[in-house]
Amino acid sequence: MSDTALQDTPKRDSADTATLDLEWLTLEDDESIQWSSTPHKYSLVPAFIIGIPLSLVLVGIPILVGSYLQYTNTNYVVTNRGLYSKRGILSRDVQQIGFDKVQNISYSQSALGSSFGYGSVHGSTAGGSAVGRKFRSIPDPASLQELIAREVDDREQGGGDAGADDDDVLNEILHELRAIRQELVDNDSNDPVGGVQHSSDRTATDER
Repeated sequence: MSDTALQDTPKRDSADTATLDLEWLTLEDDESIQWSSTPHKYSLVPAFIIGIPLSLVLVGIPILVGSYLQYTNTNYVVTNRGLYSKRGILSRDVQQIGFDKVQNISYSQSALGSSFGYGSVHGSTAGGSAVGRKFRSIPDPASLQELIAREVDDREQGGGDAGADDDDVLNEILHELRAIRQELVDNDSNDPVGGVQHSSDRTATDER
């Protein structure tokens, strides 16, 4: 990525997110992390608003505990290859989508999210109307949307250049094959051995 792109890359603020444990993430040799985060800590506010009053009658305690565990066990990662998400408390659900499959990328913020600086980024996949990936309640969703859109554009441009290079290579191979074929035809028509052989064949035929 260019220096400008790196400067624009959203940074994870440890004050806004839980400590990340990325032992679940397996990357390719040439794959690198561009961004990673948990949901924003203020995304827990609705659960606390509901859960704290209800905790007086013990109903709210499961709401508070469940929301906190979901918050700490949700990770989102963007690499130079694609998008990763990990969810699950007792079990683990890891999903990945490559940039080559991302068709549209957008973000949304609720009134509360706009106030506290978090929102959701949506990525739809090519060939389908369903949302391919959704990063929920993340910090600074607008910056992340720009980062992903830039990576998708770079991948599409790179794919177009690769296709043009393949066409150039194919045309060069065809040109070489035509040149070799023409050279073989020219050599066959000018071959003196071939001429003598044809003459001998005619003489043998006349004698018969």
